[in-house]
Amino acid sequence: MTNSTTTAAERGDLAGRREWTAFVVLLLPLLLVSMDVSVLFFAIPSIDRDLAPSATQQLWIFDIYAFALAGLLITMGSLGDRVGRRKLLLMGAAAFSAASVAAAFATGPGMLIAARALLGIGGAALIPSTMALVRNMFRDARQRGRAIGIWSGAMAGGIALGSVLSGIMLRHFWWGSVFLINVPAMLVLLVLVPLLVPEFKDPAPGRFDFLSVPLSMGAVLPVVWGVKESAAHGPDAERLSVVAAGLLVGLFFVRRQRRRGDAMISRELFRDRAFATGIGLNALTSFAMMGSAYFTTQYLQSVLGMGALEAALWSLVPSLAVGVAAPAATAVAQRTDRARVICAGFVIAAAGFGSLALCDTDSLALLLVGSAVMSSGIVTVMALVSDLALTTAPPEKAGSAASLLETGQEFGGALGMALLGAVATSVYRADMPASAPSAARKTLAGAVASGDGSLIALGREAFTHSLRYASVSGGALLLAGAVLAAVLLRRRTVERVEPGPRREAVPVR
Repeated sequence: MTNSTTTAAERGDLAGRREWTAFVVLLLPLLLVSMDVSVLFFAIPSIDRDLAPSATQQLWIFDIYAFALAGLLITMGSLGDRVGRRKLLLMGAAAFSAASVAAAFATGPGMLIAARALLGIGGAALIPSTMALVRNMFRDARQRGRAIGIWSGAMAGGIALGSVLSGIMLRHFWWGSVFLINVPAMLVLLVLVPLLVPEFKDPAPGRFDFLSVPLSMGAVLPVVWGVKESAAHGPDAERLSVVAAGLLVGLFFVRRQRRRGDAMISRELFRDRAFATGIGLNALTSFAMMGSAYFTTQYLQSVLGMGALEAALWSLVPSLAVGVAAPAATAVAQRTDRARVICAGFVIAAAGFGSLALCDTDSLALLLVGSAVMSSGIVTVMALVSDLALTTAPPEKAGSAASLLETGQEFGGALGMALLGAVATSVYRADMPASAPSAARKTLAGAVASGDGSLIALGREAFTHSLRYASVSGGALLLAGAVLAAVLLRRRTVERVEPGPRREAVPVR
């Protein structure tokens, strides 16, 4: 970087206007990557009409983005540590922009699937690079905690915002517009990041372990796919076999990482127990958030009978609480024991699940309040444990640390949808009469599609009953998380300002 202005990260003191301006710019890719998870919710009917994809192709249009993102997070985090986090961020932004244009003007299902895959690859480069740069730019623990709190809130809100924004765009433009909205923001990023953000990388990274790339993907992708498919369609021998194969590849991957000096995942990351604890607790929060989203979306549309856009707009209401909760939690944690605030976050989230357990077939206000309380508690934990894990990791390994946090979130979210979904499905099917059509006994959507008023009423009652059971299960799990946090983080403290590093990831000019 040719700019001679000394940054706060270089001086080792408080971050100033330059760093905070750069942080605002770094929020752009975070919002866009999280929004792209849900941006197709309203576009699929138009895509079906114009491109006529088969049922299998439609599934891949939806899923390939998340699979590419999850499968490459570990690789991209390690790569960013070696080539430079800013450089990888810019490469990811360029790929994301090009893929957005390709998706917007796709002439067939195959082209759209390929573009969505490239979007996932770009997203995998953007997310760990962004979090690692935040870790490196903010050396003061108070400022870093505040930044990661905002970061966590923005990521949680981006998914809800994506579906709403796509619905609004499709009222005025064609389906490709939901992808083109990425391009101006990425162009701003490509211009401003070289001016505002210094380069950081590991000064002694070792060789890149190319064999670990397919091993990491072979471990992550089958497990995520198998768990998500089991959540959507129920477990069977094929899906469980795929999960088992992924776990077996994961065993080989872990053994390789433990034996190599230039491993993709450095053993240094796990020298402090708080790092692994942070990953585990972060995955648990994602379990609860994605598991609850599985129900609340269906409740708004199938129980209360809302249209998709109306349901998406109501889903934004809890996000307002999330935007306040994360920064507030980090401020409180800086004045008291962080472990107590994390435990309190778990208890608050469990209370939100308790509110959801009280819902009946006409409880919009209770659903929104419960979701807001639960989301506030979850993002409190998410922000604090992310900060804890990144702080305890060596600064030169910040990219790998961030990628492991995000990969843990992917696993947690998939498990949340699968396990809480399994609880709800079993309750729903037990409540539905044996004389009901097969589709109605399987899902509430099947009951609604039947057009039979009495069957729809039975389905709504059964779904609400299943929501209560799943909410109680989720709340109990979060209370267990509070106990785990109390035990594992007892007397854990983090320095307010980092001491001199062993091999600090310093700005590269």
